[in-house]
Amino acid sequence: MSALTEVAAPGTDLPRRRARGRGDGLGPWWLVAAVLPVAFLLVFFAWPVAAMLWRGIGGDADAFTGAVDLTAFGETLARERTWRILGQTLGMAAAGTVVSVALGLPTAFVLHRRRVPGRAVLRALVLVPFVLPTVVVGVAFRALLAPGGPLGFTGLDQTTTAVVLAMVFFNVSVVVRQVGALWNALDPRQTEAARTLGASPWRAFRSVTLPQLAPAIAASAALVFLFCASAFGIVQTLGRPGYGTLESEIWVQTSVYLDLRTAAVF
Repeated sequence: MSALTEVAAPGTDLPRRRARGRGDGLGPWWLVAAVLPVAFLLVFFAWPVAAMLWRGIGGDADAFTGAVDLTAFGETLARERTWRILGQTLGMAAAGTVVSVALGLPTAFVLHRRRVPGRAVLRALVLVPFVLPTVVVGVAFRALLAPGGPLGFTGLDQTTTAVVLAMVFFNVSVVVRQVGALWNALDPRQTEAARTLGASPWRAFRSVTLPQLAPAIAASAALVFLFCASAFGIVQTLGRPGYGTLESEIWVQTSVYLDLRTAAVF
């Protein structure tokens, strides 16, 4: 009875002691588990990136000392080439995103809302391009579109269109995966109710299904745009059409011109 009274007595710190006892079983391991990944990111990611960026604003490339010098930013941003590269990067990323979404939506519908033979296999095949090495895909596209290749008659070798097509090949699976998963979870009775009230299939999709898919479409489009804007391997292997992209320009400034400050600005 006294023990029960001790547990129920107001102001007692017994539950607090018990909570501390459960936490003490972990010991310092939880701290080690938290510190190790943070330290890894600081040493192998944050420090190299910060040192690279400092090269664009500071005079000392090896240490974070010296006066801040922003002349590299002014010089780089004043060049017409810089803005053409930026425009081409954003334009290619936007084109790749639009085409990926346009192809991904009907593919997601077929693979997640229709019963087709071998649907599981088809879903897996759609995801394969996303995990392929970029260099392999670039070389494959180059072999297809080269003058002596099967599609050489199209004249797309080393063009912006070829790069955009390779971007779409990579990223359409992102749209299929994200939109298809949400589409598969939607209640079909809402669309059926709209059809019963006289809505056409297109109007039912536009007014009922599309608003529910909008978050997944927006999220997948944002990811695809990011992947396309930061593409490097396929841009390099397909010939850096026009002025190239921001990613390829960083490589050019570093390896060709040895201009590390301009590369840091980019």
